[in-house]
Amino acid sequence: MLETTTMPVLYGTSVTLSARAFAVQTSTSELASWKFERRAVGPHDVLIEIRYCGVCHTDIHFAKNDLGFSVYPMVPGHEIVGIVTRVGDHVKRFNEGDIVGVGCLVESCRTCANCEEGEEQYCLNGAVYTYNGIEKETGNITYGGYSNQIVVNEDFVLRVSDTLPLDKVAPLLCAGITTYSPLKRWNIGKGHKVAIVGLGGLGHMAIKFARSFGAEVTLLSTSPSKQQDALSLGAHHFAVTTDELQVQKLSGSFDFILDTISCKHDLNIYLSMLKTHGSLVYLGIDPEPSQIALVSMVFTGRTVAGSLIGGIAETQEMLNYCAENNITADIELIDIKDINLAWERMLQKDVKYRFVIDMSTL
Repeated sequence: MLETTTMPVLYGTSVTLSARAFAVQTSTSELASWKFERRAVGPHDVLIEIRYCGVCHTDIHFAKNDLGFSVYPMVPGHEIVGIVTRVGDHVKRFNEGDIVGVGCLVESCRTCANCEEGEEQYCLNGAVYTYNGIEKETGNITYGGYSNQIVVNEDFVLRVSDTLPLDKVAPLLCAGITTYSPLKRWNIGKGHKVAIVGLGGLGHMAIKFARSFGAEVTLLSTSPSKQQDALSLGAHHFAVTTDELQVQKLSGSFDFILDTISCKHDLNIYLSMLKTHGSLVYLGIDPEPSQIALVSMVFTGRTVAGSLIGGIAETQEMLNYCAENNITADIELIDIKDINLAWERMLQKDVKYRFVIDMSTL
């Protein structure tokens, strides 16, 4: 079991918490052991001993500065499950010993129109992300879940059921809510024909949710070898998008397509598969601009949209839904010492379907 906390260190009038993590120091360095200070537990904060942390492709994007605004040192990780070990004096929702989760957000302004609508991820004054963000309380950089502990405001902490294996729950905090949210927003359910593009960490969760919601699900992939896995995960159909004949047969077939691919690819192939007024929602973070045939959209009423994650309330809804319906991620549990190899394997698409770090190995 992890140590619940380390001894606090006094800096002037602020008591910080010594923490351990794996971090990158530059955009070209590997992850390595690093010691640093977390902020003190404030009156509305929860201190969490991290038991498991999922490994997201976004971790690599930020570590490599693919989007151009990374800050170092960086401790990645935003799929966190752990145990509450201390609560601030004014915390009302959590107690020591509670099983909790932390996803991609740790703060927002709470007052803008989006925050008031429960869309903290789109905070108009800037959401604070679990890593590579700036804490409103201290002005310090936020450090993520490849760590032994984390301090988070209670409003951004989520309850996790003890009925599911916690290592398989961790990816729900990003891969889960990222796919659940657009499916719910577009009211996907019985009678809808849905396609999922890509069978990775996001794609495998999208299949599970769309199938659970009652949709007819097709997995679209460039890899014929993924057919059996897609069907085993719950897809009704499978199609290879490098096969021109299969693509033609799917023309005008789908009400909704969820695109999970995080590298450059041709969206027009998938646009052609939408019905009139169908929607393609893009989840992947591709730093390169995409070329879209607007004529195809105008003459069919098709829509292209993007989606990030969900707000805190929707993320809690998703976690509750998963507990009630026995939905978890398919994972490979790893030691923290193997994290650099895991990143290499992710880039080679060699994982089924999410790496999760056992943080007791830190």
